[in-house]
Amino acid sequence: MPLEFNSLHTVTRSAVGAAPRSSLNIELRFGPKTVSIQQRITFTERLVLLLETGVSLLEALRVLQHQSAEPLLANIIASIATAVSEGKTFSHALGQHPEMFSSTYVSLVGAAEEGGFLPQVLSQLYKMDDKNSEMSSNIRSALSYPIFLIVFSIMVIIFVLVFIFPKFEALFASIHDQLPVSTLFLMALSALIRHHWLLLLLSGGVAVWTLHRWFSSESGKLMRDRAKMRLPVARNIYTQIYLSQTLSILGMSLSNGVPITVALKACQGVVRNVMFSGFIDAVRTHVNEGRGVAFGFRNSPMVPPMVQQMVSTGEQTGNLGMVMTRVAEFYERELAKRITVLSKSIEPIMLIVMGVVVGLIVVSLILPIFKLSRAVH
Repeated sequence: MPLEFNSLHTVTRSAVGAAPRSSLNIELRFGPKTVSIQQRITFTERLVLLLETGVSLLEALRVLQHQSAEPLLANIIASIATAVSEGKTFSHALGQHPEMFSSTYVSLVGAAEEGGFLPQVLSQLYKMDDKNSEMSSNIRSALSYPIFLIVFSIMVIIFVLVFIFPKFEALFASIHDQLPVSTLFLMALSALIRHHWLLLLLSGGVAVWTLHRWFSSESGKLMRDRAKMRLPVARNIYTQIYLSQTLSILGMSLSNGVPITVALKACQGVVRNVMFSGFIDAVRTHVNEGRGVAFGFRNSPMVPPMVQQMVSTGEQTGNLGMVMTRVAEFYERELAKRITVLSKSIEPIMLIVMGVVVGLIVVSLILPIFKLSRAVH
């Protein structure tokens, strides 16, 4: 069950700088024009440090430009520094580089510039990016061992079929009609792999490419996203991921003066799920109609009752930003626990499956040998 964990790093059109739509995910991407999330984390962390020690913004940008060993990152920082030196706002300069800075990032920086608390907001953005990156890393680590077991099992099965079973073909030829069904099936599968491996590889590649293209289409995305929100185990995990992302962004945005409609629009770009994006769009509609955020949360079956109640309470007391941040932190902790439990549950299941497969292969070899020995005696 693949997990797609996209944090603040999907970019929508910025409310501060009108930039083309793009995306930057937590997972690494290979290409000439991408910036990793770790580079953005490092940039933000060092910028905060320089600003807190009394260095001016322009001077700090120049220092970071010269310190950067990555040409693309150095060029981006140089472009930002040039824009700032020309009198443009820092947020406007950031908005010109959606490949590195999300609309949420830009909007929060813009609000911080107006309020005069830029270092504080940059520090919050650094912590949020670092926390989301760590969570993504923990998810990958938790699922790495089960994935290793699956890959290792497949490799062992292929090895046995390609190199072990052919040695018994001549031996079993005399009792071919008496062979168990499992032995006949595995021998046929062995012959298929050995004699048509190139065709199988090409067919597998075409199948993977076709599925990828289909999942990239609107109908494929819709079916994939529906499966995420409806399958028993996946539903709870993905709901926690999307709620954690959404509430975290909304909480930080509201706490720093970003309009709720702008924050909700940013969330739609972050949460790459058609059904959950539809929920956020419905909340935006209710807000524009004057019904408030809590109304939209209460009318969605995807939102747990606890979240509905907490959001409603936060809106009534005027502490919506703080409440959303606390709920997001709660779901992050719960998600980490759930992923750990899931990975530990998968491991024994995979071991049992491997044992059954290995036992089937062994039995398929031993039973014919027993028949041959009885025939000889």
